[in-house]
Amino acid sequence: MKDTPDPTVVIVPGLRDHVPEHWQTLLAERLDTVHTVPPLERDKLSRAARVAALDAALGDIEGPVVLVAHSAGVMITVHWAQQATRPVQGALLATPPDFDAPLPQGYPSPDELDAGGWNPTPRQRLPFPSIVAASTNDPLASHRRVAGMAEAWGSRLVDLGDVGHLNPASGYGYWPRAEELLRELIVTTTPSVSGAEARR
Repeated sequence: MKDTPDPTVVIVPGLRDHVPEHWQTLLAERLDTVHTVPPLERDKLSRAARVAALDAALGDIEGPVVLVAHSAGVMITVHWAQQATRPVQGALLATPPDFDAPLPQGYPSPDELDAGGWNPTPRQRLPFPSIVAASTNDPLASHRRVAGMAEAWGSRLVDLGDVGHLNPASGYGYWPRAEELLRELIVTTTPSVSGAEARR
């Protein structure tokens, strides 16, 4: 018998924050217990400010949490995990960018990312279960590099096929697979009270 509530889903957007037609925005509209990390008013390219915003959002939530991150939101999540202030039940990490390589035109330059504190990308194993959803034709990261990240983080790698960067520019939009992977995280990870207390 189920004796614990469904976790709060915390949406961690990328650097473009809230896009109305983005799958994260549409997913949030379909969930009952959800919180989206609010956009920054300043220091938008500061990794420290982004991590602090996620930490503040998590600090306002009681009970179990599952993170749903996309693009730079994945990097925010893995940086936060290096100094996690509370237990997390699991994380869906969709199409992380490769900040160690030049990004396409229109995205931050390597110098801007370095100045913002984004590099190097953390390679430590994450302290919670995670799924990395990878595209085979993502313009922001090669599949090989994303597979390497997933292995380093201890994440299960899910190959999505040719979905670009999984954003509106790639045709997404509502992404039904998000709910499937999210439900998998929720039903296959059980919060440990003793473990949670031990990490506080």
